[in-house]
Amino acid sequence: MKEHVGYVYVMANKTDSVLYIGVTSDLIKRVYEHKNNFVQGFTNKYNVHKLVYYEVFGDIISAIEREKQLKGWRRAKKDALIDMMNPERRDLYDEICG
Repeated sequence: MKEHVGYVYVMANKTDSVLYIGVTSDLIKRVYEHKNNFVQGFTNKYNVHKLVYYEVFGDIISAIEREKQLKGWRRAKKDALIDMMNPERRDLYDEICG
């Protein structure tokens, strides 16, 4: 089985009023870094610590292309995408950690 090497993810703050879209080759590590404020910048400033959505890709280039696409969407379309996978907007971090 081929390993997945690209992820697009969406993080939210506690009230789901702020979204952050990112791309990584190691989803568990990257979300951990956001949750523990190791990442200086937007997610730290706006307390964006909840993983609400992610997609898995076989290569990082495809993940980067998808990230660019999602960042170009209006908020309502992003919310609809998240709600298809995670309508309760629960934090998915524990689920991806196993």
